[in-house]
Amino acid sequence: MTKIIRCLAGIFAASAMLFPASAPAQDKTLHILSGGAAQSLIEDLAPQFKKDTGFSIAGQYGAVGAMADKLRGGERADLIVLTTTVLDRLAKDKLLQRGEYRNVGWVTTAVAVRSNDPVPRIDNADSLRSAFLAADEIFLPDTKSSTAGIHLMKVLAELNIAGNVKDRIREYPAGRIAMKNLAASPAKTAIGATQTTEIVVTPGVRLVGTLPKGFDLSSMYAAAVPAKAENAAAAQKLSDLLAADAQRSLRDSKGFAAQK
Repeated sequence: MTKIIRCLAGIFAASAMLFPASAPAQDKTLHILSGGAAQSLIEDLAPQFKKDTGFSIAGQYGAVGAMADKLRGGERADLIVLTTTVLDRLAKDKLLQRGEYRNVGWVTTAVAVRSNDPVPRIDNADSLRSAFLAADEIFLPDTKSSTAGIHLMKVLAELNIAGNVKDRIREYPAGRIAMKNLAASPAKTAIGATQTTEIVVTPGVRLVGTLPKGFDLSSMYAAAVPAKAENAAAAQKLSDLLAADAQRSLRDSKGFAAQK
């Protein structure tokens, strides 16, 4: 019996040498941390990217500050798409690979209403103040870590109405979520404000316009590869795709502008 067992063991060992176990399959998922402004653009390009590279995209989207904090906290990421202001801070902390960012485009902060609501005037300080004061509910993205949310709280303070409207503010983790809730609001009068890219892709809301001069904000979004990216080569390919001239019309349709 012992001889048989030894014989079988020898056969298995020889087989292992002749037919080694297959190497584990490469993880073909690209992990992304992105501001909500770029979510729709990335999602639209995902099928083409998978066809070209074989990589699927797993994205987390939200306020740029929250996404930056995730990277600082060790969250896995092969590519990040955030404002250049935030990317500069991450680069200073040596959390990005060396190299230039790939600029995706300028994004403005704007005002929205539900699709069937009248469009208010917002072309100067007085009309913007009146539009906010007339609303029963005001939908905003995260006012502590999103680019638009932080700015809009400053705008309300500069208009001297922050105290008047604080109980009407409905705050959400990202602008796209805020706009979805604006679309569903049962309030008699509702208004929202976030980045243009999050307004134009949300069914049920309409873009009123960008904030008037003196209250306006434009932010450049760019793609960068984190220092600890596990799929850096594929991430660079997606970065190139997001910024490619061939995608200019798509970026335009999503609310990204080539110039400030």
